[in-house]
Amino acid sequence: MSDNDFTRLPDLAVRTLGGAVLWANDESFAEKENLIRPEAATYSPATFGHKGQVYDGWETRRRRGDVGAHPAGDDADTAIVRLGVPGVIKGVVVDTAWFKGNYPPEVSVEAIALEGYPSVEELVAAEGWTTIVERAKVQGDSPNPFAVDSAKRWTHVRLRMFPDGGIARLRVHGLAKPDLRWLEAGPFDLAALENGGRIADCSNVFFSHPLNILMPGRARLMGDGWETARGRDRNANDWVQVQLVEEGVLNAVEIDTSYFLFNSPGAVSLTGIRADGTEVELLGRTVLQPDTRHRFFIDSDEPVVQARLDAYPDGGMARLRLFGTLTEAARDRLRKEQEELA
Repeated sequence: MSDNDFTRLPDLAVRTLGGAVLWANDESFAEKENLIRPEAATYSPATFGHKGQVYDGWETRRRRGDVGAHPAGDDADTAIVRLGVPGVIKGVVVDTAWFKGNYPPEVSVEAIALEGYPSVEELVAAEGWTTIVERAKVQGDSPNPFAVDSAKRWTHVRLRMFPDGGIARLRVHGLAKPDLRWLEAGPFDLAALENGGRIADCSNVFFSHPLNILMPGRARLMGDGWETARGRDRNANDWVQVQLVEEGVLNAVEIDTSYFLFNSPGAVSLTGIRADGTEVELLGRTVLQPDTRHRFFIDSDEPVVQARLDAYPDGGMARLRLFGTLTEAARDRLRKEQEELA
């Protein structure tokens, strides 16, 4: 994986995955919650409120050499973010979009792993924060990517900017690693991002990214799903391949075309991919209806590690759920991995 390839991985901090900005020492000009909004930051010139120009991001007041607002007592502004799902962080993007004369010269990022539901007071006072992005210079009105070299599982990150200014978005890309006890409790969605599933490959990302179909909850509009360009080759079709949490046996699939009225696929099929690369049919070519939540049972006891959904010929869908259970070998591997990530 090259330095910026990590941006293909899910954003573990995004609000739609359950992330939250729990605390900031200052948000005088613009709210901290903007940091993890899923959409790109926007800007309208000459839109002034009671606190000045309105910015779609987190912006603090101008410091005047005062010290002590940060728990470490140094000259920096700080925000703490709870990841939507714990995970191994592969890279961070500190996006200063639209902040041109008011961006911070330098930033750093730290992380910590705390189980349960720590309070804001406990997080601010917690010891054990580990630096995953050393203090570094950033550019204004730019995405600033930083690869992270850490094999540990984290639950929270702490963004610091030196000394003050504005940041539009914080993206924390990585691999989801939820509490294994939830995955062992019974059948679950082996494709869900929050459980550790991810997109392995796809044919087309023209209108929107297939990561959306693995997001939690129901889609709110067409843009919350995955939509391909209009195909013109009658001998081809679009497809998406999902990397499951681990090897498992699938027993049901949910294919949701909600909000796709005139652009949903006419039909789909589902193919499982075994650990040795061979394939097994899980759902034969099946007609879909637009704007409909479809549920189909899978009659197969074959363990698979990936699943490919073929859409005929093209179109869009809101969500994909792949329900099943882990194999015992997969459980053993996940238990070993959990010990290594601690």
